[in-house]
Amino acid sequence: MPTSFRHRPVLAAVLAGAGVLMAGAVQAQEAAAPAAAGPGVAQGAAQGMAQGAAQGAAQGVPDAAAALASLPHDLSPWGMFVTASPVVQAVMVGLALASVVTWTIAIAKTAEVTSAKRKARAALEMLEEARSLSQAAERVGFSQGTAGALVRAVLAETHMSADAPSRDGLMDRAASRLERIEAAAGRRMARGTGILATIGSTGPFIGLFGTVWGIMTSFIGISKAQTTNLAVVAPGIAEALLATAIGLVAAIPAVVVYNACSRAIGGHKAQLTDASAAVLRLLSRDIDRHALPRPHAVAGHGVQAHGNSRAAE
Repeated sequence: MPTSFRHRPVLAAVLAGAGVLMAGAVQAQEAAAPAAAGPGVAQGAAQGMAQGAAQGAAQGVPDAAAALASLPHDLSPWGMFVTASPVVQAVMVGLALASVVTWTIAIAKTAEVTSAKRKARAALEMLEEARSLSQAAERVGFSQGTAGALVRAVLAETHMSADAPSRDGLMDRAASRLERIEAAAGRRMARGTGILATIGSTGPFIGLFGTVWGIMTSFIGISKAQTTNLAVVAPGIAEALLATAIGLVAAIPAVVVYNACSRAIGGHKAQLTDASAAVLRLLSRDIDRHALPRPHAVAGHGVQAHGNSRAAE
């Protein structure tokens, strides 16, 4: 057998082994390629995240700066009033006007009650010193206070009852006149105190309404700004709470002034009651003495014209 034909199987085996080795190398390269690409992808992702974070921080700084720049810098009461919502401003203005009304009524009522009590005290002293209605008319009947009106009312009733066959009902009719004069004086003196009661009872609730409205507006602003930073939230809440503070400032003096006026008016009514009792005592004495004032004796003193005309009849 020739030699070339004897070595042919060996060459075939060598060629087959070389082909297997080449296929394994290709597979190894293909397997190594993703492994080599993996660190690059990870590095790219890490770099992208870092860049995104840096851009977000760069954008967040201007947003925070803009939010802080938009905050009100003047947190005084006037500054908070200026920056408050229109509804809260209207509540504050109304409560401020109510406070002005309260102090106006307080000053007016203090002067009125003081003057009335002084006149009533002086008239009561003169009534206690008088011994008859005629003397009381001479001393008190021409005064402009309520005590003078009491004396004039009793004299008028005496004149109108001059032709009555009996004096039994004279005291009751005179007491009825005096009672109505006292009631009218009390109503006149208490005029305006009802406003104080209204302000004192409704002032805190009106201020609370302004506070609720302001806080609601602040929460709406928080939702729009998408931030819960206390520096952004606090000014709006402070403006809302200012409405409650003004409501208390208006309500507390109103309650105090109302109670003071009630006590002062009650004391004045007690003085008028004492004056009425003194006039009735004088009338009772004149009835027992049969010494009632004659119409012509008091006509010259200018007691009520109606009583004078009836007495003349």
